Amino acid sequence: MQSIIQYSHQLLAEIIQQGDIVIDATCGNGHDTVFLSKKVKESGKVYAFDIQEQAIKNTKKKLDDASITNVSLIHDGHEHVKAYISEHSIAGAIFNLGYLPKGDHHIITTPSSTLAAIESILPLLKVRGRLVLVIYHGHEGGKDEKNAVIDYCAQLNQKYFQVLQYQFINQVNEPPFIIAIEKVNKLE
Repeated sequence: MQSIIQYSHQLLAEIIQQGDIVIDATCGNGHDTVFLSKKVKESGKVYAFDIQEQAIKNTKKKLDDASITNVSLIHDGHEHVKAYISEHSIAGAIFNLGYLPKGDHHIITTPSSTLAAIESILPLLKVRGRLVLVIYHGHEGGKDEKNAVIDYCAQLNQKYFQVLQYQFINQVNEPPFIIAIEKVNKLE
């Protein structure tokens, strides 16, 4: 079985192609941003968001070290995605919910900003596009966000979206899990 991160990347690798437009909604330390950039190649585009200046700096360094130039780093919350992206052909998006590893654990993603971002991105996804949420919930505020995301995703109309939950149930310390949303039909 694959780890949570490996599986999140597989879910996106299955559908992302060279030239696609993708979103890293929480760029953090830049790992997913680099992964996405390599999948879309130079002809594609990655929009990478984070509210923390340290996350933007960490990601920029990782991009510079790898000579990657197809990424727009956006120092803003993912809930403001519509202010930066108007394309209606997003192939994929990834979120790592929680806090910045090795950062300030008091700065976390929140139910309101995460749900606003999901609601903004879903209409922008192309058919067969995927939005992947890696949910870290073992911190203060994490359970509230986890529950809000699960409740929201469970209500998505199956005519337009498929929603998958992938998790290990025998691990200790509230392990992260994935919720993946795939758009199956164009919204009316």
